Amino acid sequence: MKEKIKKAFQERYKNQPSLIVRSPGRVNIIGEHTDYNNGFVLPAAIDKAAYFAIALRDDDEIHLAAEDLNETFSIALNELKPVVGISWPNYILGAAAQFQKLDIPLKGFNAILSSDVPIGAGLSSSAAVSCAVIFALNEVLQTKLDKFTMIKMAQKTEHEFAGVMCGVMDMFANMMGKKDHLIKLDCRSLEYEYVPFKLEGIKIILLNTNVKHSLASSEYNTRRAECMQAVEWVKQHEPQVNSLRDVTEYMLDKYVLPKSKLIDKRSRFVVQENQRLQQGCEDLKKHDINALGKKMFATHEGLSTMYDVSCRELDFLADFVKNNDAVIGARMMGGGFGGCTINLVKEHEIENLITAVQPAYEVAMNLPLTYYIAGIEEGTSII
Repeated sequence: MKEKIKKAFQERYKNQPSLIVRSPGRVNIIGEHTDYNNGFVLPAAIDKAAYFAIALRDDDEIHLAAEDLNETFSIALNELKPVVGISWPNYILGAAAQFQKLDIPLKGFNAILSSDVPIGAGLSSSAAVSCAVIFALNEVLQTKLDKFTMIKMAQKTEHEFAGVMCGVMDMFANMMGKKDHLIKLDCRSLEYEYVPFKLEGIKIILLNTNVKHSLASSEYNTRRAECMQAVEWVKQHEPQVNSLRDVTEYMLDKYVLPKSKLIDKRSRFVVQENQRLQQGCEDLKKHDINALGKKMFATHEGLSTMYDVSCRELDFLADFVKNNDAVIGARMMGGGFGGCTINLVKEHEIENLITAVQPAYEVAMNLPLTYYIAGIEEGTSII
């Protein structure tokens, strides 16, 4: 990949890139829709990544190329703003704009982007790009920003230029990933610990529905609003409560359920999911992968019936593997309404599983099923 992107850069811009950054996608074992509620998540960086090659220019222009899409885009530094009608430049422009907001003098640059993180699969392809750009600009501009600052800049890129009010998990996993480890992240304090996850004979398999329903972005923002409403109702009686992280099921019974069954259902999922994650980390410390797997299935059930962010394609895949002895745990992963299920599968049974699930899914859903085997890798770095 390094040689491929270096050659493309040379052909396009007639010089060598100053550096190439590799910025991974991520999986999340358990802890879904908890991040923007100041809860816990358990992600890891994976061996699929965005690659960003960059060299500074002598003027104030940004010239971009998306190698995989065969598209280009140019803009002047003083015109940085979200672009309408084409999405990929926004993650690069938004990242560059974060340096301007910190009053860091920005220079024009040439850049090429290439990625093998599947788009729309729930593997955080967008955070991979924004983190790659911020990491690269930090290097070439010699601004010496720490990783925590860069993580927050990447999050603001998504908020301000992509219009998705995402939590901090994707960027954190991307920047802080460690090979063969999960990251138990407290999204309120950003305290974290690495949890070993080198499982002998077990692989992470991602089954891609190859669908992304149009509900995804709007419903994501709706869920945030529903969770905030629950917090507001509880806070009227419990002033110390600032997010669902501080809420108990007893509080929901008392202050939320009487007002709205829907808001109760949404917020109760988040409260329960935080509990599942804490217990799941204890399972891993005891090497009880089967107990963790059961919690993954329970998470899917909650995402489907309580949080209502699944879809028939995701439910089909989770249900299909539920009683298969080869699959230790499975659930939908990511924002929902499409993308992948994440599955912990016994390595010697992977081929048999794919042989069974692929034709069944394709007949039932009239869609292709693709799959990826994900290894857990290091976070964002120069290659």
